[in-house]
Amino acid sequence: MDSLLRTLLDQTINGLTVGNVYALIAVGIALIFGVGNLINFAQGSIFMVGAYIGWALVTRYQVPLIGAFLGVAVVCAAIGMLMERFALRPLENSARIAPLLATIGIAFALDQLVQIIFSPNPQSFPNPLPPFRLQLGGVTIGAIDLLIAFVGVGAAASLFYFLRFTKLGWAIRATAQDREAAQQMGVDVNAVNQITFAVASMLGGFAGLLVGIYFQTVYPTMSFTWGIKGFAAVLLGGLGNVPGAILGGLVLGLVESYGVALLGPSYRNLFAFVILIAVLVWRPNGLFRRNRRTPPEPLTGTFIPNQKPVPIPRWTIVALALGALALPLIVTDPYLLQILTNAWLLSMIALSVSLATGTAGQVSLGAAGYVAIGAYASALVTTRLGWSFEISLLVAAFVSAVFGVLLTLPAFRLRAHYVAIATLAIGEIVTLVILNAAWLTNGPLGITNISPPSFLGWKAVTAREVYWYALILLLLAALLQWRLLASPLGRTWRAIREDDVAAQAYGINLTRYKALVFAVSALIAGVSGAFTAHMYTFINHETFTATTSILALTMVILGGMGNMVGAVVGAVLLTALPEVFRGFVEYRYLLYGLVLLILIRFRPQGLLGTV
Repeated sequence: MDSLLRTLLDQTINGLTVGNVYALIAVGIALIFGVGNLINFAQGSIFMVGAYIGWALVTRYQVPLIGAFLGVAVVCAAIGMLMERFALRPLENSARIAPLLATIGIAFALDQLVQIIFSPNPQSFPNPLPPFRLQLGGVTIGAIDLLIAFVGVGAAASLFYFLRFTKLGWAIRATAQDREAAQQMGVDVNAVNQITFAVASMLGGFAGLLVGIYFQTVYPTMSFTWGIKGFAAVLLGGLGNVPGAILGGLVLGLVESYGVALLGPSYRNLFAFVILIAVLVWRPNGLFRRNRRTPPEPLTGTFIPNQKPVPIPRWTIVALALGALALPLIVTDPYLLQILTNAWLLSMIALSVSLATGTAGQVSLGAAGYVAIGAYASALVTTRLGWSFEISLLVAAFVSAVFGVLLTLPAFRLRAHYVAIATLAIGEIVTLVILNAAWLTNGPLGITNISPPSFLGWKAVTAREVYWYALILLLLAALLQWRLLASPLGRTWRAIREDDVAAQAYGINLTRYKALVFAVSALIAGVSGAFTAHMYTFINHETFTATTSILALTMVILGGMGNMVGAVVGAVLLTALPEVFRGFVEYRYLLYGLVLLILIRFRPQGLLGTV
């Protein structure tokens, strides 16, 4: 009994410690949403920047810890202010999807810059604090635990005083309550926005520094995991609710700590995503916030006013398709053919995202999950049941479509930014289930010796054969999507995109048609994943990550929202250009982030326009 009580106390201390870090991240997200009505997907990247800045100051330059906190505060606040001024303020009159996508581009760019400056390898962060342990009721508390508690409580108290008793704090609260009224009363809302981003970024940077010390390591991919946990915490408390964000962070930390004690550390990240989905479905306004109506404006893929697509004659599309089919007869370089094969497979994923996001207005950030489902379904059918690739491809398409509906079913009643967050979480849940279901997926080891693509006994082995096979699948997927878009079903999807309230008033069953669009979208993505698995003959849980989803969305925006030809053009350009400029291949994701930012700012309709 004493041992059980001691374990419970240990897990409680651990949960509260980590929960304080989640609270710091969540408060930053809540502040920005409260003032600017914006989901800041770059908060996790700023958290990671703070971790690296603190690591560099402490380990490379031997700066005292207090100096490291000051350095992190200055750098992260500057990043937040620059981000607000030059990337987001120019979009203040755009639909809400535009600044949301801009923060995704900023996150891409920051993540890549950190890798370029500090290398992509994890870095050891020796604990600069004294090694003492404080005995308390049978458990021990270290210096880092006390520091995190001090920073968390101190930040909460300082923020409370700042918002409640200072003129600038009053201005921030007034702007959060009614931006237009605050502006009419003489409040400089732009300055308020900039200060809010600075404060939120400082809090995120402090959280990164504390995590680096706590786990004694920093690494570039930490931004996504900790960022999404910040989202889970803020949703627990209610978007825009600062006290709720603090409570949500502590609750999430405790749930995660107790869950790890029961199920093991491999389930640590799964708790945050499951909680996130559960809160979105049953109480989207949060556990600690008074009920408010979800903002009525849908967060659709149409943030382009009255823009017509570039007219492309049908014969031109047919000629380009025939030219692509004939290309291997002229170009025999296997490397070039492999690049184009990858472009065709990514084009299929881009088509699936274009259908859900551009046509139906459901911002989907979970495409990688559907790709992974298709890949694993096909790989398991061939390796364990011995079925042929042709049959496994059909199975992958069916399984992906079914899971595309079942997994996103909880999100059908959501609107606006909630859909984007929910689909992002769904994609990560798929990855974590694949990692933990070792009895089925072989866990982190993945599946090996997957048979190469084949058709009626013919195996696609050479680069030319694989190229043709992937291109034919892309053309079939495009033909299916084109027929659907030209049908009454396609017009119904576009009606939901333009105004789902009006569509429902005309008798359109939103759940049914959202289920159909996600089924078709997941089907196309699943086929791409299945072919990829057989092409490389190996997959694991890291083959398809959230980066794949965001990259596909970038391709869609580059080509034009809802534009099928644009999705393929965007995929080809973003796949081929980094390979053409081989010396800049390490800047690939920096390029993606900058392309996304530039397009949203200066060419939001994409290269070929929206449909």
